Amino acid sequence: MPEQASQDRQSTVQPPPLPAKYTRAARKTRVGEVISDQMNKTIVVRTITRVPHPKFGKIVKQIRRFYAHDEENKAKTGDTVRIMETRPLSKLKRWRLMEVLQK
Repeated sequence: MPEQASQDRQSTVQPPPLPAKYTRAARKTRVGEVISDQMNKTIVVRTITRVPHPKFGKIVKQIRRFYAHDEENKAKTGDTVRIMETRPLSKLKRWRLMEVLQK
């Protein structure tokens, strides 16, 4: 009897949780053009997505502006950059700069 009870207890023991980098879903990334770098450690990135119009089917451009965190003030106006989704950093900032693709 004691052997069976200890065997049941061992089968219910959970392994330690995996680190966050293995369990977290992939974050969204966007590529866009910097349209403003006036703020300290913040850039405004414009992305253009081409999608078909829901009713007419014509390809239309959707333009969105994202506020992204730029810790080292590397990106300048006109640069093409890649940004990644992150936790809220301020009222508007939900993205951070990954890399400058083209100066």
